Amino acid sequence: MGKVSNVLKSQIKGRSEKDNRVREYIQPNRILWKTDGEHAKVENESGLLEKSSGQITLNTGNACVLRNNGGNAGLLLDFGVELQGGIEILVWGCGPSNKAKLRVRFGESAMEAMSELGENNATNDHAIRDQIIDVSFLGMIEVGNTGFRFARVDLLEEDSFVEIKSIRAVFQYKDIEYKGSFASNDPLLNQIWETGAYTVHLNMQNYLWDGIKRDRLVWVGDMHPETSTIQAVFGYDDSVPRSLDIIRDDTEIPNWMNSFPSYSMWWIIIQHDWYMQNGDLSYLKEQEDYLVKLLDLLSEYIEKDGRSMTPNQFLDWPSSENPRAVEAGVHSLLTIAMEKGAKLVDILKGKEVSGKYIGFVNTLKQYIPDHANNKQAAALMVLAGLENANSINNDVLAVDGAHRISTFLGYYVLKSRALAGDIKGCLESIREYWGGMLALGATTFWEDFDLNWLENAARIDELVPEDKVNVHATYGNYCYKGYRHSLCHGWASGPTAWMAEYILGIKVLEPGCKAVEIKPSLGDLEWVEGTYPTPLGTIYVRHEKQTDGTIKSDIQAPDGVKIIH
Repeated sequence: MGKVSNVLKSQIKGRSEKDNRVREYIQPNRILWKTDGEHAKVENESGLLEKSSGQITLNTGNACVLRNNGGNAGLLLDFGVELQGGIEILVWGCGPSNKAKLRVRFGESAMEAMSELGENNATNDHAIRDQIIDVSFLGMIEVGNTGFRFARVDLLEEDSFVEIKSIRAVFQYKDIEYKGSFASNDPLLNQIWETGAYTVHLNMQNYLWDGIKRDRLVWVGDMHPETSTIQAVFGYDDSVPRSLDIIRDDTEIPNWMNSFPSYSMWWIIIQHDWYMQNGDLSYLKEQEDYLVKLLDLLSEYIEKDGRSMTPNQFLDWPSSENPRAVEAGVHSLLTIAMEKGAKLVDILKGKEVSGKYIGFVNTLKQYIPDHANNKQAAALMVLAGLENANSINNDVLAVDGAHRISTFLGYYVLKSRALAGDIKGCLESIREYWGGMLALGATTFWEDFDLNWLENAARIDELVPEDKVNVHATYGNYCYKGYRHSLCHGWASGPTAWMAEYILGIKVLEPGCKAVEIKPSLGDLEWVEGTYPTPLGTIYVRHEKQTDGTIKSDIQAPDGVKIIH
């Protein structure tokens, strides 16, 4: 519990839980908009950009004043980067009754912060981002717990004013070290790596969330790109086992995690990869009973001809209207999960028990479903060993570049294309697709994206002109239409993990990273260097392309890590 008094300890014993997150105060870096008319105006707004002590005082010399005379004064603050948390407002004076009502709106885009509830699907779902608060003179108040970059503050009452000393973001996050790193001769790829890492970092709260504005939930089926990024950037973080455990304990067999059999399959896949990274046998043993019951449950839906007949099949939203693709993708997931689950059972119970599940893998591979030209499904079929990487890459995955992929399963498209040796094509798609979000002003990666959205699009960090498309308001589908669309979704971080595995070339071969293969592929890059965290220390690599096309590598590994190069 930390250093608190013995009296307090005795009073709250057994009822408290430590929050491992920290808080940091951040000044806005610009005023993007303000009212400036006869009936409502903002005065001295530049004072809000100056560094503040965070303590209210009696000196009102540099106050920002919102003044109403028949209208509503307001301003829009830009904090420069996506954050998780809220804002702190310090008020010197207000009138005429020493109280005032303020409306506070948060937005992941500038236009979301300017919107009305219900407008273009603007909501308060999962986190209240549009609210009215009371403030008083010489007051200090914190408001909000959401994902945002922008905050709009309006004075609501007629013939009133409010003098504001400061408005600061209250940034809540885990203060953890970025042990993994990536640098190359391409600044855009470097920025994409960092943005993917930061996107996941924001979602690493006490549990691993899907998004920090909307979907602040443990969606275990969406977690695998996030946990892959965590392994490449942070190595270990307790938000992962906490999340895996809470969804396990919340889902009694024969129920499915988050209601989808495919999400229970992802739980098995994550457990395998987490064990390979961290080598924590004691944690794996805690999963033994549930793992075996889940594998047995899944095996009940495998037909003799290899067809999988699990109910309520779901792959991802962009594929949901293509039933053949969904069937192929879920069948592939089941094959991968059964194979990785068999490996875990082998560790826990030996080959005599695990052999049963290897038998199911062989049965599943007898049936080759139709991917229906869907890139996500085709990629998973390659990873499951159901299709040849080279032919699928040429016929499906590489067609149209980064078109027709999703931010979630785009990671697996990249992995499958890499197995076909198409590293250059992968890098081009990463620059085009994930770089496309950055070109629109993103500082984190989004729940969904389509290259067609770039046409005549305004940036998300500006007020949209009439002749430009408001990307946040206009696009999105299914559960993420318009402003409900999350612009910080951890499942979109795939390139960060992918670049560690295929460009730096780092692949874990033995649990706990005791054996690691380093096999770089630079594509069109001239050089690359980076680090990769292991339980035994950090691996450093630098690869340089020589004039004859070969790669010269400098590899430094901690004691206890066997390098295969």
